[in-house]
Amino acid sequence: MRMLKILGWGSGLVAVLYAISTGALYALMIQPPETFGAGMAKVPMVAMMVLPFEPLWMHARKGALDAGDAAPDFSLPTLDRTRTVRLSEEARQRPVVLIFGSYT
Repeated sequence: MRMLKILGWGSGLVAVLYAISTGALYALMIQPPETFGAGMAKVPMVAMMVLPFEPLWMHARKGALDAGDAAPDFSLPTLDRTRTVRLSEEARQRPVVLIFGSYT
């Protein structure tokens, strides 16, 4: 009977630690890319095998747009920093295709 009680407490402790770790990972995922990258550098690789990384990532970075929605207007400097390009101005002149990659 004593052994079952110890196993019960141990299982409960593991479940609580798993929940806290999952919550901490999600909290890190919703941070800006620089903060996320710095934090992930400190996360041990075994955590990626145990915690639900992909579902958390897909939820944390989903955003508010759906396929077919208009992209919000934004501006970015060109690579040579000689001018700024604004999406709305470019879209008036010609079709624009936005391609996004992962920064991780």
